Amino acid sequence: MAAEKGVKLLDYWVSPFGQRCRIALAEKGIEYEHKEENLGDKSDLLLKSNPIYKKIPVLLHDGNPISESLIIVQYIDETWPGESPFLPSDPYARAQARFWADFIDKKVYECSKRVFSLKGEAQEEAKKEFIGFLKTVEAELGEKKYFGGDTLGFVDISLVPFTSWFYTYEAIAGISVEAECAKLAAWAKRCSERDSVARALQDPKKICDVVKSIFVV
Repeated sequence: MAAEKGVKLLDYWVSPFGQRCRIALAEKGIEYEHKEENLGDKSDLLLKSNPIYKKIPVLLHDGNPISESLIIVQYIDETWPGESPFLPSDPYARAQARFWADFIDKKVYECSKRVFSLKGEAQEEAKKEFIGFLKTVEAELGEKKYFGGDTLGFVDISLVPFTSWFYTYEAIAGISVEAECAKLAAWAKRCSERDSVARALQDPKKICDVVKSIFVV
């Protein structure tokens, strides 16, 4: 039987990792089928496509599955390079972009989960650490329009889904990104004005409700 042609994204609406893929596909102008998964009752297609982690997102390109959001975004960039690549052509600059995307996952995202799940003194320590990570990322942005320079790049796509969590950081933990990291907040606003980002990001209040349900805040 011939492999299924076309592009399909297995996803879940609130997932920032799935949103990365949606933004990348939109930036490249790629038509695709979006399949919303029920994470409480995962489809056979998801389990077959990602048998190791059994997680979304998964990109299916002509029947071939690609897992893990940062890998998917790089695959999209390499498969449909277009006029505005996400990753720079210089090997060192490309390595730096990958470093910061990895930092976002391993430091910013992981620390945010501790902020939501911990209480008391432990939460206060996590909040300080989290703000420090945000300031580190903001320093990397510097005075640039985007992390990628004048165009939306790999690091921007990696981080921007979490901007719709800014409301949640403040509502649950009292962390105002605008007060702590004004340049990062301004960058988030610039990104939100792009159609690819605006269509992918979700209502911050709905995200807050989901986070509360997960961490029983």
